[in-house]
Amino acid sequence: MEYTSTRNDQLSVQAAEAILRGIAPDGGLFVPKQFPSLPVEEVLDLSYPETAQKVISLFLTDYAPEFLRKAAEQTYGGERFAQKAGYVSPVGDSGMYSLELWHGPTCAFKDYALQLMPKLLVQAKEILGDTNVTKILVATSGDTGKAALAGYADLPGIKIAVFYPNEGTSEIQRLQMVTQKGENVAVYAVQGNFDDAQTGVKRVFGDPAVAERLAEKGEKLSSANSINWGRLVPQIVYYFYAYAQLVRQEVIENGERVDFCVPTGNFGDILAGYYAKRMGLPVGKLICASNKNNVLTDFLTTGVYDARRLFYKTESPSMDILVSSNLERLLYHITGDSKKVADWMAQLNQQGHYQVDHETLAQIQEHFACGCANDEDGAQEIRRCFEKNGYLMDPHTAVAWHVAASLRTNTAEQPCVILSTASPYKFPASVLAALGQSVPADEFEALRTLEEKSGMPAPESLRVLRGQTERFGQVISKEEIRQVALSL
Repeated sequence: MEYTSTRNDQLSVQAAEAILRGIAPDGGLFVPKQFPSLPVEEVLDLSYPETAQKVISLFLTDYAPEFLRKAAEQTYGGERFAQKAGYVSPVGDSGMYSLELWHGPTCAFKDYALQLMPKLLVQAKEILGDTNVTKILVATSGDTGKAALAGYADLPGIKIAVFYPNEGTSEIQRLQMVTQKGENVAVYAVQGNFDDAQTGVKRVFGDPAVAERLAEKGEKLSSANSINWGRLVPQIVYYFYAYAQLVRQEVIENGERVDFCVPTGNFGDILAGYYAKRMGLPVGKLICASNKNNVLTDFLTTGVYDARRLFYKTESPSMDILVSSNLERLLYHITGDSKKVADWMAQLNQQGHYQVDHETLAQIQEHFACGCANDEDGAQEIRRCFEKNGYLMDPHTAVAWHVAASLRTNTAEQPCVILSTASPYKFPASVLAALGQSVPADEFEALRTLEEKSGMPAPESLRVLRGQTERFGQVISKEEIRQVALSL
């Protein structure tokens, strides 16, 4: 399968090159030139690793099938996801289901992509005969950083630097990153918010002088953010697997539509659902759930994308984003016009806003619904769901749950699957407060208290963070990311 750029549809590369480059030379994002078809019947009885191989092989046609089979089994098989890869949990009798995507090694949905993507990148280098050292720069709002560090730590020929907003993550998220082991990893706090970190990284990728200086040393840049196609393609899998579970459990018959509600920041996770729909999965609405940073809600309602607004630090920090990079991909798929997309992105970069035409907005609204929830809404949802159903969720999942519930008029509607993107134990203080409990000042005491309240143990990978040595503590400006890229 061939890939092109959202900003220049004359460009054409294979999957390996798209994954290795991360971003197109013109600053656009790589997208597939067509959508393969996958009838649900072909995955109904497959395991998660088998489903992953089936979906991914349709997009990565330059990778050997046997490599993809082994990679999928090594990533998702055995105990890597506690035998709960893609697990769908019914919650009450409201027709709403929780797709629990946090049973992986770092307790967040990013594991689904970032446990597989390193294998894809190393193989891409082999396919292309690339012997350069690959330098991976990652901007993170919380979960991507740890998942990327865990996936790439100590891989030969690769160095990785992660940049997170200073004081913009939960303490557990921060500790997961700054205690990461590995000789090829580095972590930096960036003054400002996630958009500052992401903008700094993008500028480095778009700087030809940086590329030239790195080339002189036999080095190249790549990305592990969802701007990289290798991050998106594994996320398509769990939409198919979740749907197949509902069919097997006789919740629906094959062919009936299912809505999916996604807590959304950078628009990658929900975009994977759009790809699944374009491949033939019977998806009703893709519901984009935002927190108080509701730039996407406004865009999907009005067609105006305006990042010139107050930035809020919320209890759902992984969604604290004003510039949602993957929306660019959707705009290309809807319009098929790379020049129009390039113009909109230039307006966003130069003026902080753009407006799509009425036809484009109408086509987007055929697939997407939206809503937003503030911290109080999310807290009420955590408490209500725990008291009513005994089900515990994190603040990001709670935002999506609140939005999905508010859009449903009766329980007889088609099922809605809410993507639960992080373990509640990654945010113990927030969840305890939502439950009306006193919150210990120490994060790990809060975690222990939440275990007692819920009657469920926290993931071991979070418990063992206590007492681990913090290896990284440097705070930099976004302008300093360039120097990090050169000296890493």
